[in-house]
Amino acid sequence: MTATLRGLTSLGAMAAMLAAIPAAPAAAENFRITLPASAPDAQYDGRVLLILTPKGETEPRFQVAADFDAAQVVGITVDGLRRGQAVTIDSTMLGFPAESLSGVPKGEYFVQAVLHKYDTYNLANGKTVKLPAARGAGQNWRNEPGNLVSKPVKLAYDPAKSGTISLNLDTVLPPIEPAKDSEFIRHFKFKSPSLTKFWGRDTFITGHVLVPKDFDKHPEAKYPLAIFHGHFPDDFGGFRTTPPEADLKCVPAARFGEPCYNRIEQQEAHDFYKKWISDDFPRMLIVEIDHSNPYYDDSYAVNSANIGPYGDAITHEFIPALEKQFRGLGQGWARYLYGGSTGGWEAAAVQIFYPKEYNGAFIACPDPIDFRHYMVTNIYEDKNAYWREGPFGRVPKPGKRNYLGHVPYLAEHENRLELVLGEKTRSGGQWDIWEAVYSPMGEDGYPKRIFDKRTGVIDPAVAAHWRENYDLRHILERDWKKIGPDLQGKLHIYVGDMDNYYLNNAVYMTEAFLEKADPPYQGEVKYGDRAEHCWNGDPTQPNAISRLRYNSMYIPKILDRIKKAAPPGADLTSWKY
Repeated sequence: MTATLRGLTSLGAMAAMLAAIPAAPAAAENFRITLPASAPDAQYDGRVLLILTPKGETEPRFQVAADFDAAQVVGITVDGLRRGQAVTIDSTMLGFPAESLSGVPKGEYFVQAVLHKYDTYNLANGKTVKLPAARGAGQNWRNEPGNLVSKPVKLAYDPAKSGTISLNLDTVLPPIEPAKDSEFIRHFKFKSPSLTKFWGRDTFITGHVLVPKDFDKHPEAKYPLAIFHGHFPDDFGGFRTTPPEADLKCVPAARFGEPCYNRIEQQEAHDFYKKWISDDFPRMLIVEIDHSNPYYDDSYAVNSANIGPYGDAITHEFIPALEKQFRGLGQGWARYLYGGSTGGWEAAAVQIFYPKEYNGAFIACPDPIDFRHYMVTNIYEDKNAYWREGPFGRVPKPGKRNYLGHVPYLAEHENRLELVLGEKTRSGGQWDIWEAVYSPMGEDGYPKRIFDKRTGVIDPAVAAHWRENYDLRHILERDWKKIGPDLQGKLHIYVGDMDNYYLNNAVYMTEAFLEKADPPYQGEVKYGDRAEHCWNGDPTQPNAISRLRYNSMYIPKILDRIKKAAPPGADLTSWKY
């Protein structure tokens, strides 16, 4: 089912429509999913997922998404599933988009099963948890090495029919080869002492480092460093030494209305390369960081009760070691932060939590920086994350919109999908990582829920913890007298006023404080007219282009910041060859 919603009336209509879908008889066919005797490990912990889709262009596992025209998925957690044993998925188990197999219409489907493997972690605090290790795919269960999948098969399914359909987890996803060094892109793998202690096993942070032209020919030069924060990078992105492929097969981008967006991406990457090697472009280092972990594709770059001391590990361990390896200047005035979305929140948080260690943050479309606007929920005053409730009824809260305000799915839908993909905050999804980063640890070793994943009811005690530790606007206002002098001129925020995830709302609240802050914050906040996620501050380009220009957009701003803020005696020459 595909639905486009207009306004709150349509949201209510959609909720009513979904509730009115009749349930099929409880005797719906079930699925028996077997771990074969040939499995590499004798037994497995993890999440078994069953996926059905009428579309056969790609494997079913690649069609799972929050949209209502995506594949149907149902999940169950397994502990100690041994070779030769099977698990059954039936109509009593939670699913998405239909809430169970009983709601899947009769028809022909491509079907596949996946076992997302969990490891056991004995944490430094004595807790034991089972989580999916980061194994090279950025916590994407569809591709994570070591996961087991069944071969897709086409079959008829009838929810009114009893019986059992058998699937075998007979394929092991292979390892992913790490990226290799080149003239301009180098790789730096660092074992973190603090994270290794926290997780009870060797834990690494990897940097994909873009080095300047003639880096190896100038051993005397030392360079400023820009940290480009964001989601999991398998290598440094947006940099290409050759023009777009002549025989490139076009991949369209419906979001931007571009029929060959991959060609645009390749051209932009090549254009940046040409700027990077030009005579008038600054010589500096840029790093993208792989800090994928058992909960998500990155850590949010802050210290967390559940994910570990990633803030200290990156700022106090990883960055100094990287600067030593690649001849960074190694001082706070020469370190800069930027990024968009998750990377925007990270750039803001790192600058705020480590005000002296960095000299400027360029923050695009950040994840909620004021939890009074956690998407469209005020976690301190609202009682429910899924519904706006009144004395005579309730209206569902949206999960996403486009620049016209049309809503493809609701907050409950996205969270239900996450719950299907993994209980105990283990889905690897967006709402779950916010919970893993911001929440205190529960007695069972897993993050405390900010709200009940089925009902949406908010836990005010957890919300209070979020406020004091991760609500960036609140922390700025609470601590400005102490940290404000070290943040002057360092905070620069850019967001579209029709951000798909309503992220502009939290920026409005943050700007309201910054504009009255004493001492003055001396930065800038800008909004893109009708711009969606993730506008980077360039009013001359559409999102389709600006989102590909973070490096070229912010490097000139960094140079301007260096001119204004470099201390007396700073090295402003060795890197200007």
